Amino acid sequence: MIKFLLDVLSDPAILIGIFALSGLLLQKAKISDVIGGTIKTILGFVILGAGAQILIGSLDVFRQVFDHAYGLKGTIPNNEGITALALKEVGSQTAYVMILGMVFNLLLARFTPLKYIFLTGHHTLFMACLIVAVLSTGGYSSWSVVLFGGALLGCLMVVMPALLQPLTRKVTGSDNFALGHFGSFGYLAAGWIGVLVGKNGRSTEDIKVPDSLRFLRDTSISMALTMAVLFFVVSMAAGSDYIEQNLSGGVNFIVYGFKQALTFSAGVYIILAGVRLLISEIVPAFKGISDKLIPNAKPALDCPAIFPFAPNAVVIGFLFSFIGGLLAMFITPAIGLAVIVPGLIPHFFTGATAGVYGNATGGLRGAIVGSFVNGLLISFLPALLLGSLGALGFAGTTFGDTDFGVVGLLLTGFMFITH
Repeated sequence: MIKFLLDVLSDPAILIGIFALSGLLLQKAKISDVIGGTIKTILGFVILGAGAQILIGSLDVFRQVFDHAYGLKGTIPNNEGITALALKEVGSQTAYVMILGMVFNLLLARFTPLKYIFLTGHHTLFMACLIVAVLSTGGYSSWSVVLFGGALLGCLMVVMPALLQPLTRKVTGSDNFALGHFGSFGYLAAGWIGVLVGKNGRSTEDIKVPDSLRFLRDTSISMALTMAVLFFVVSMAAGSDYIEQNLSGGVNFIVYGFKQALTFSAGVYIILAGVRLLISEIVPAFKGISDKLIPNAKPALDCPAIFPFAPNAVVIGFLFSFIGGLLAMFITPAIGLAVIVPGLIPHFFTGATAGVYGNATGGLRGAIVGSFVNGLLISFLPALLLGSLGALGFAGTTFGDTDFGVVGLLLTGFMFITH
């Protein structure tokens, strides 16, 4: 039963479908609208997930070529990896904390001014796992861990979207939804930095190009060409033999790299299509919950929900976050920390999001510097957290996004002070 609940509550498509269904039923919508709206909401998330898998596959190929070309050795932060490892030890407690955290989230949204319902189920699972992994070493009873952990998780699920909401309104131009993604400290940093370096600067979406290069205004084309250049550079460094013998199945390495670049761009295109479908359905459906159960409630959605508002900033954010990660990779061992190899997946999703927030407050300069700082944060924070997790018995891997690092380090400090 616990595994069933964990599977349901950690699947964002099913979770958001349940909320859409509840909202439509509370509005007493026609049965055809209830079925159609629920299925379209789930379908939007499934499309988003399918695009993400395509994109991740292309990024994984790039990672293999990049690692071989430059001989990188170190730890790649991976939320899914460390969660899978920790669930073997504290799976049942994690499930209880996750469920209780969602209950606290609803109660806080109902009875406090923080009207946010966190719908990014996999991040809820990751944060629950982090909290339990740290607290379970403190000698507390299982019930204490579950109750305190659930309350803390519920608070984070409303506080983090609330902190970001002023910036999210600036990004979206409305107050219809919030961002529910535990990379919030990186996005806040990008937004604040945008104010410092480029207040009222030209937006990434207003970049002017000559008529002969107007095709670059199409995000899909510019993204494909950008990735093609990156693939070509790292492929030349890795060598054609490695790629053709180990990855491409004999296909010429330049042709293979160009196709992977197109695949990456296609994945982003599919993600944006899924996001548009999702938002068009979930916002009206959520009105039922808002009107009947939690007045003025807002859905807090996964980070790709804001990608359509600044597609150019998505590309810029990814690139400069990755550059920040590369720089940090050489700095961390010099100051006695673990070598953190930049993972392309966290740098894409959190870097792109940081780019959008930095652009909202500081235009092009905000997107560049804000996402670069995000890249530094998602390198140094995991490096610091790795030491704590190693002491807890989870050596060799670590969480990636900023909020996990901040919360994990604060909890570890709390445990140290109280014991």
